[in-house]
Amino acid sequence: MQFFKNTHIDFLSQRKTFFFVSFVMVVGGLIASLLVGVDLGIDFTGGTEVVVRFENPVEVNELRTNIANSGVEGFELKSFEADNEFLIRLQQSRTEDEGQNKLVSEVVVEELRSVYGGSSPETAVEVRSVQTIGPTVGEELKVDAAIAVFLSVLAILAYVAFRFEFVFALGAIVALVHDVCIAFALAVLMNKVNIINLEINQGLIAAFLTVLGFSINNTVIIFDRIRENRELHKNQSFVPLVNLSINDTLSRTVNTFLTTALALLTIVLFGGPVLQGFAFTMLVGFVAGTYSSIYISSSFVVWYLENVKKQDVYGSSDKVRTKSNKTKLARA
Repeated sequence: MQFFKNTHIDFLSQRKTFFFVSFVMVVGGLIASLLVGVDLGIDFTGGTEVVVRFENPVEVNELRTNIANSGVEGFELKSFEADNEFLIRLQQSRTEDEGQNKLVSEVVVEELRSVYGGSSPETAVEVRSVQTIGPTVGEELKVDAAIAVFLSVLAILAYVAFRFEFVFALGAIVALVHDVCIAFALAVLMNKVNIINLEINQGLIAAFLTVLGFSINNTVIIFDRIRENRELHKNQSFVPLVNLSINDTLSRTVNTFLTTALALLTIVLFGGPVLQGFAFTMLVGFVAGTYSSIYISSSFVVWYLENVKKQDVYGSSDKVRTKSNKTKLARA
């Protein structure tokens, strides 16, 4: 199925505007993320996370008081009001209770069931998930995650540089950084409003790496079409050639995005809190990746060839036509 046939859209005519918009989104998003603070998940900080669901509505302040009454110190509480679910993050994994070493999650759940349980404690207070990670393991995972992202970007740079040219590899990396930064910033900001649990954990790192793969796939397809059209249209200047290549692959790009986005949107809406963060991050990254493969990666290659390599990317006839159009607009 092709939604677009024989299109002649001039994608590169407004590339400076799109560059500026992307720059503002990336820098503004990163600054906002630093200002509000990045919430690291238990994967990287260590401790225990308990997700509980109450059968009846529960007041947040009352719940916080009851958790404190269990004798547990140093905890955080996050609510998911739509599902009457709460995420309880505990700094320690075990505690001393009457001389016996017990899991701190068990102590908290026992206290909540004694308060809210009634005749059926397990139904009134349902434990959805419990996750415990030591602080040493958390630090190791943090380092491993950073290494994984760095090696992925380095491998992509080497692959694109080998398959095409180094300037195309730079354009691909600029687009990838753009996509991950936007996905990261939006995840941090959305997490602060408590709509979706988007703490930075292993799941979100996996989502970021998946976004890298999707984005580079779209970008490589466009670059490959540019290389093919260079052989078919040897006398055509570079900018019209890029526009032609993007138009040639536009239907494929839209089809791929729509099929993937619909699946991810379904998971976001109906997948529950465990999968929502991963799916939402991927959805945002896929939107950014589709946009960047069309407007950022190829536009960066044009900018680099024109301003760094000092190449004529328009061709003399295109320059004359552009000046003529500008003159007509000025006279009008």
